[in-house]
Amino acid sequence: MDHRGIHWRALSTLDLPMVEAIAAIVHPDFPEDTAVLAERQRLYPDGARFLELGGIPSGYLISHPWTFKSLPALNSRLGAIPPDASTYYLHDLALLNKARGTGAAAMIVGDIINHARAGGFPNLSLVAVNGSQPFWHKHGFRVVNASELAEKLASYEATARFMVKPLV
Repeated sequence: MDHRGIHWRALSTLDLPMVEAIAAIVHPDFPEDTAVLAERQRLYPDGARFLELGGIPSGYLISHPWTFKSLPALNSRLGAIPPDASTYYLHDLALLNKARGTGAAAMIVGDIINHARAGGFPNLSLVAVNGSQPFWHKHGFRVVNASELAEKLASYEATARFMVKPLV
């Protein structure tokens, strides 16, 4: 997708050092090893996207099918995509400050919603951190209170919330 110098493309293994650098800026409190990001890109390449703004690396998205209400632990490998995946999980959307307010985030969220819908998933799910809940709410995600996730959510941060967008 290209619009006003905004270009989302497939994330390649060559992009991983830049993804790691962007993650360190955007999510310093949620560090993940490059091996974890590389595995997710390898397991589900259709859900790994890279943002260039005017040709300059500016963000990324990591997403994949997963099991509903079963959050992957931070900085942990998945091993495999579950064959009976029941949600499309948005693991991480990270944009540098210069990309915020450009419409790039809305573009990729729209693309991923369409991708998940085409894949037959009943919903998308994510963990909202860093005060991102209003952004996700604007895109149709709603907080789902799931007591069984309390401990896992607390491992992200005190204000982390499990959010879901129904697709059916």
